[in-house]
Amino acid sequence: MGKPTEGLHPDTIAIRSGYDAAMGGMSAKPPLYLTSTFGYGSAQQAKDIHQAFFDGTGPEAGGEGLIYARLGHPNLTMVETRLAAFDGAEAACVFNSGMAASTAIALAFLKPGDSVVYTRPIYGGTDGLLGKLLARFGVASAVCLNGCSEAAMAAAISEASGKGRLRAIWVETPANPTAALVDLAMVVRLAATLPDRPLTVCDNTLLGPVMQRPHDFGIDLVMTSLTKYAGGHSDLLAGGVSGSAALMRELVAVRTTLGSHLDPFTAWLLLRSMETVGLRMERASANADRLARWLRDHPKVTGITYLGFVAEGTPEHAVFQRQCKGAGSTFSFRITGGEAEAFRLLDALRLVTLAVSIGGTETLITHPASTTHYSVDRAAREAAGVTDSTIRLSVGIEHVDDLIADFAQALETI
Repeated sequence: MGKPTEGLHPDTIAIRSGYDAAMGGMSAKPPLYLTSTFGYGSAQQAKDIHQAFFDGTGPEAGGEGLIYARLGHPNLTMVETRLAAFDGAEAACVFNSGMAASTAIALAFLKPGDSVVYTRPIYGGTDGLLGKLLARFGVASAVCLNGCSEAAMAAAISEASGKGRLRAIWVETPANPTAALVDLAMVVRLAATLPDRPLTVCDNTLLGPVMQRPHDFGIDLVMTSLTKYAGGHSDLLAGGVSGSAALMRELVAVRTTLGSHLDPFTAWLLLRSMETVGLRMERASANADRLARWLRDHPKVTGITYLGFVAEGTPEHAVFQRQCKGAGSTFSFRITGGEAEAFRLLDALRLVTLAVSIGGTETLITHPASTTHYSVDRAAREAAGVTDSTIRLSVGIEHVDDLIADFAQALETI
């Protein structure tokens, strides 16, 4: 759908992929298709379209035959085409939230008796899905705490394999909330050595969809919470997965059954927002770099995980240089003290919004141990670097001097 995008830069893909004016009566921007159902030209065509959707065969196979908005609609197709182009993938499948996307992956590819390896830290909802909810359905798990260590990943693979058939290696890089990195090429290489190769899954939310392309390193499924930078205005929920057309068909089947598709209006709004994601991420990243350098030098800040500070000569630096096109604008920092001091700082901020989520035009801040990672066992989250003194920051596109001034006055309270 739309014009070919191979070889184009992300900023051009953001405008030109997924929609061609000829598709919408020469409207410069995509129409909004507010309909729940679609008509057929004949009873035979209705049958052929259903055959194409459910079996992938027949005279309508490969066409745009539409049935019912839960199965697919034009605005959804536009978003999926654009996401696939961003990620350099054959196809994409978009859902009504990031967790809906992750849950669909789990339901499509994991079954009782299987096991999964996942890295930690990882988004709290994903941690709960993989480490707790799936365990109730007979899917075991093992955790890797260092995604840049081949020995640590191999040990987690061995542990998981002892609990059941290893079906997936699931990573998030950079990780939420500490921006910890995972060596994607190493993960793919280890997966390929196993007799029954597991799927490789990467949560690309912190740098996706323009600053990192995990498919370039052989990852099978790339999940992005499109709520975050792609949506970018803290006013919608969406999640997407990209990969081969065959894998996407499996996800579409699950989405159809669950009804977790993205609705037309949100898809239209997301498509519009994706046009400026490169500009917004560039400005937010520049702000984050200046603010991180200021925070690093403050006497009440005891540590910072900003990717721009990864030490040269380390495995993490090599991974950063190889995988990432930038440091992004989400990182965490630690302050002197614990929860009480963190709360005083958060309550003293005047410009920065105290809220969960990341990637908005506004700067967002939260205390992960008591919010996003509250449901993760204390020992597990502390082992992953999320302590009571950890604060997560998603830098927006305000003027950075105003942000620095706000942190300067707030840090005086601790």
